[in-house]
Amino acid sequence: QVQLAESGGGLVQAGGSLRLSCVASKGTFSIYARGWFRQAPGKEREFVAVISWNGGSTYYADSVKGRFTISRDNAKNTVYLQMNSLKPEDTAVYYCAAPGTLVVVPTSAAGYDYWGQGTQVTVSS
Repeated sequence: QVQLAESGGGLVQAGGSLRLSCVASKGTFSIYARGWFRQAPGKEREFVAVISWNGGSTYYADSVKGRFTISRDNAKNTVYLQMNSLKPEDTAVYYCAAPGTLVVVPTSAAGYDYWGQGTQVTVSS
């Protein structure tokens, strides 16, 4: 059973920064894409960013483009989400996810098979 574990969430003021990390329990996941999603109270889970297995391709939601950066360190089996210029509307539980299929770089939740437990990010105004 693959396990993904997020960390790095917390409370930050608007305009501040946080870096989220997601570690996978199995080394073979370095060959799969990894995505970040978020879910605010009362809202559906939404796509934030995704990175291909080698970091060569990245995609972002329009709402975070230019403020968030996704990256990965395959030697550590870890993917990161650097979040700058945070806004109150970024407040949500952030989830790391991985697909069970090689090559694909999904931008919707339906494309993912493995999910972490999530980490809370709260941005105060």
